[in-house]
Amino acid sequence: MKIQKGDAGYLRRRKRLLILEAVVSFGLVAALAIAGYVTTKTKLNLLTVVAVLGCLPASRILVNLIMVMPHDSIDEATELEISAVTEELTVAYDLVITSEKKAMPVAAVAIYNNTICGYVPVKKVDVDYAAKHIKSIMKQNQFDKVVVKLFHDYKAFLTRAEGMNNIASVEQQDTRKHEEMIKGLLLDISL
Repeated sequence: MKIQKGDAGYLRRRKRLLILEAVVSFGLVAALAIAGYVTTKTKLNLLTVVAVLGCLPASRILVNLIMVMPHDSIDEATELEISAVTEELTVAYDLVITSEKKAMPVAAVAIYNNTICGYVPVKKVDVDYAAKHIKSIMKQNQFDKVVVKLFHDYKAFLTRAEGMNNIASVEQQDTRKHEEMIKGLLLDISL
């Protein structure tokens, strides 16, 4: 089963895939440059030009790898604990929310109706700035009444998510399509 953006373990898989792509692409560039030099005994040949042009996509892959490398996936035990208390909610894992100035890792997000609740394990992340950024993106996309609350404290996040789950199970509203649209927007602003 393929791990997609928003699933637990996505960042781990993405790192492995980008490392493999970088090695293959730079290996291909090196092979083309070497083959061009060996066959013509000069670096002024068509294969060298192709190798130089091949550096562009290889460099893009390397930049993507550098952006993803400092961030970790949520561990499996935490993911199982969160999924146990969020059966009625829309959940996304392993997000790295990006703004013009910062990349802010969010381990898990639970969404119910117009409420977004997130867990941010990295203490360096300013949760107020991240919440304001997410709220402004939602507002720009006509989700005006969205409430965003991000927590550094795991227990506080779990309690809030469990409360949202209880409300969802009592109300039994069909808000899944609306929540999936909010989740899609969160995935769009994430690495």
